[in-house]
Amino acid sequence: MKKLTPLLLFLVSLVSIPETIIVFAVQDPLAASVSPVSSPISSPNSASMTAFSPGIQLGSEEQKKMNPPKKMLIAIILACSSLGAIISSLFCLRIYYRKNSLKSTKNDAKSSDAEKGAGLAPFLGKFKSMRTVSKEGSASFMDYKILEKATNKFHQGNILGEGGFGCVYKAKFDDGSYAAVKKLDCANQDTEKEFENEVDLLCKFKHSNIISLLGFSSDNDTWFIVYELMQNGSLETQLHGPSLGSSLTWHRRMKIALDTARGLEYLHEHCSPQVIHRDLKSSNILLDSDFNAKLSDFGLSVTNAAQSNNNLKLSGTLGYVAPEYLLDGRLTDKTDVYAFGVVLLELLLGRKPVEKLATAQCQSIVTWAMPQLTDRSKLLDIVDPVIRNTMDLKHLYQVAAVAVLCVQPEPSYRPLITDVLHSLIPLVPMELGGTLRVAQPAVPA
Repeated sequence: MKKLTPLLLFLVSLVSIPETIIVFAVQDPLAASVSPVSSPISSPNSASMTAFSPGIQLGSEEQKKMNPPKKMLIAIILACSSLGAIISSLFCLRIYYRKNSLKSTKNDAKSSDAEKGAGLAPFLGKFKSMRTVSKEGSASFMDYKILEKATNKFHQGNILGEGGFGCVYKAKFDDGSYAAVKKLDCANQDTEKEFENEVDLLCKFKHSNIISLLGFSSDNDTWFIVYELMQNGSLETQLHGPSLGSSLTWHRRMKIALDTARGLEYLHEHCSPQVIHRDLKSSNILLDSDFNAKLSDFGLSVTNAAQSNNNLKLSGTLGYVAPEYLLDGRLTDKTDVYAFGVVLLELLLGRKPVEKLATAQCQSIVTWAMPQLTDRSKLLDIVDPVIRNTMDLKHLYQVAAVAVLCVQPEPSYRPLITDVLHSLIPLVPMELGGTLRVAQPAVPA
């Protein structure tokens, strides 16, 4: 309706022509030529006609003689007026549509710039949060050739990590910035769904302990997700890699636990609907240059609305999966709390969640540690040697107690992640985001 407003106004203006013009068109031309008075005239046959042409009197015979040319003149004037109105209307319509076509051309140009990846068209409609790319940081489609160049054609020397989905590569762009590029082979439907799910969720998340999404790309059946680069890799690499946790002091480990709890609390308490990570593990906890921890890999994450359909395939990583989810398929926020408890045990003990025994069997860290975690006389013996005797024993007991609660077999006995968060804050120094005041060593005299 708004687009038609200018045209309607023009047509209305044609209808509402001043009365003097209409009367002039049908006025006796002789009377008009004699009397230049511009006052409104009621009718050419009015008796007051003589007032406008003094000294001129026309009889009825003369009037009859004048009627034929008078009618012809009126017809000519009306025809000219109609033709003029039509020409004016067409001219206005041309201007109107020309302006609209220019606007649509500009809009098309903008949209083509924002969506240079034509291959993404089937997916863009599904990503509600990505229909508009904002300056605040929403992800945008990136040219595959740019990623190929930034990773040196995905050279093996740039691999940061590997998983069931594929590899993560380090990328260096022409402006000197760095990023991490996850490469996924979307030949199967499950991987494609995980790709869509992760990109869609990460576009909505805004939290300092959630990995930032920079963009995505595609090349045939291969899809790429571009994240901020986390210089210290994953917690798994730091704990179980070549360094065996030597860079992770007690306070750094507690900070990593606190950051992880904050990220989970954001998902559980501040996202609407609530988000369950469903694959929390040390390899999905990434560390930046200052060992700030951020949650990553949301391909398996679900919301309350999605998991209520009870049609989710059992997914997760052995050693981190809660027993009720593994046995009965029950999925709640307490499932993430269990996985967090396993990560906390990794930080505390320096052991993997599942370890192979000499008898070709596997042993869970929970099964192995549980009896000793509740025995203070044995607890110090199972702590990671890297941090043994470097912490306040009261703090060690507190962390052990939190871990025991988180890995309880019955989900109702596990605490909310918010309660876990508040129990960890007093154990982390203030400069690392907690409330603990660390006594400064005495300066020698």
